[in-house]
Amino acid sequence: MSDASEAIRVYQHFREIFGGETRYRPGRARRTRETSGSEPFTPGRDPRPLGTAIDQLSSQLGWSGPLSQADLLTTWRDIAGEETAQHSEPIAIEGGTLQVRCDSTAWATQLRLMRQQLLARIAEVHPGAGVESIRFQGPDAPTWKRGPRSVPGRGPRDTYG
Repeated sequence: MSDASEAIRVYQHFREIFGGETRYRPGRARRTRETSGSEPFTPGRDPRPLGTAIDQLSSQLGWSGPLSQADLLTTWRDIAGEETAQHSEPIAIEGGTLQVRCDSTAWATQLRLMRQQLLARIAEVHPGAGVESIRFQGPDAPTWKRGPRSVPGRGPRDTYG
């Protein structure tokens, strides 16, 4: 019978070591479970608004800058004004530079003159976007460097001469 009780003791010891259920030993102090803060009625368990939780999560994960940049691109109409937004479109933010495509070169020139006011408005509304400068582009124009009517070393030419 001593062999059976020794086998049971070894089995229980291995089970305790390798992840089985722990058993109570009268000679040792009992281990207490650490509270993880998920118990009811403990501090920090009150519900929070969803917006606050998402803001905290985005700042922890480092998403605040990219989210602010995306928000800037979608709210360009509020920043630039209704009429200006009808003639301009923000394309991207790369390296701290906001790139804006305009309907015409006249609008691009006009917006270049308004650059400081637009930068101040962006810094006020979206400080986390990281926009340091703005680059205004005119419309995409056709190129004459390739195609059937191009001549090496010259610009656009008359097809009759």
